[in-house]
Amino acid sequence: MSSLSPSNALHFRRFEKVCEILDRHGRQASKLIPILQEVQAEYRYLPEEVLTYVATSLKLSPAKVFGVATFFAHFALEPKGKYVVKFCDGTACHVKKSNGVIDAVRKRLSLTESKNTTADFLFTVEIVSCLGACGLAPVMVVNEDVYGQMTPEKALAVIEEIVKKEENHGAL
Repeated sequence: MSSLSPSNALHFRRFEKVCEILDRHGRQASKLIPILQEVQAEYRYLPEEVLTYVATSLKLSPAKVFGVATFFAHFALEPKGKYVVKFCDGTACHVKKSNGVIDAVRKRLSLTESKNTTADFLFTVEIVSCLGACGLAPVMVVNEDVYGQMTPEKALAVIEEIVKKEENHGAL
């Protein structure tokens, strides 16, 4: 790194993790989706400046990279919380009153339909069409953990458990 100019060295440090991800994939444009998946795992979303850097590094237009990032629903262009709480509002969950569960969690976390991430970036609440677990309706998924037959009380208990765990680890 000593051969880099000071401005290039600063640029490299800023995107060091992204460079590692790009290198793991041989800086191949054909690996764009796995690259974006790893970048999102690192940052919990896809920052605009990182998407531009990825585009330049892969010799793709920024529009192409942004197009891929916005086409797939699992990519996020805004920061997400450490815990992403997904609620199903598909037919089975909706009929079994998922809205009451969603409302209770949003109220507890001081979130709204337009504000879905807590100020401390601990929680993000998302509403999805289907989580593929209709037999467990209403369903809530926290990161990769699936919770079925949710009630407002059960959902709030899960949230409180996470909050206590984070407080014990000094994260809050």
